Amino acid sequence: MTNVSSTAAAVGATNDIRSAKPPVEIPVAWAWVWWVLLALLLLSAVLYGWRRWRRKRQELPPVIVVPPHVRARERLEQALRYLSEPNRFCTQVADTIRVYLEERFHLRAPERTTEEFLVELQTSQHLTRDQKQTLGEFLQSCDLVKFARFEPTEEVLRQLHEAALRLVHETQFDPLSNPAPPVSPANPNPPPVLVNQ
Repeated sequence: MTNVSSTAAAVGATNDIRSAKPPVEIPVAWAWVWWVLLALLLLSAVLYGWRRWRRKRQELPPVIVVPPHVRARERLEQALRYLSEPNRFCTQVADTIRVYLEERFHLRAPERTTEEFLVELQTSQHLTRDQKQTLGEFLQSCDLVKFARFEPTEEVLRQLHEAALRLVHETQFDPLSNPAPPVSPANPNPPPVLVNQ
């Protein structure tokens, strides 16, 4: 009996209950595949966005810069519609020349009176003495119609128009590097020539 109780005591000493251990995580063999797929998905989204942005940037139409002399010629041709209205005609022709001179030579013509502009013009190196004189006469003639209620004939208005076209033609090119071609009597208005300003 003692034998049985000592055996039971020995068995009881070896079978004590210990506290439970936490569960062991078993690594998933395919986890790296999910990480690679996620990285590829993010990379493809970035690549798609970049290509779309680049394509949209390339699709933008190029900005076409129309040289000042071409715009001036177009406005002068439009002014011919107002030959029957001398005041409106002279206003448009004079404003066209003033804007052209500002765009072409950076002369502050539109915001000044004729007298102020002609004083500034005398110090400018962009126009010849004859061009300055012709321009002064042109602007004063337009002012007579605009402010003094002078009623010119259609022939006088056409002469003003031709003087404006001639000034644009003579000054559209840089006189030192690319002089203007001569104007033929048969065609005083040569076709516009596009040049880089």
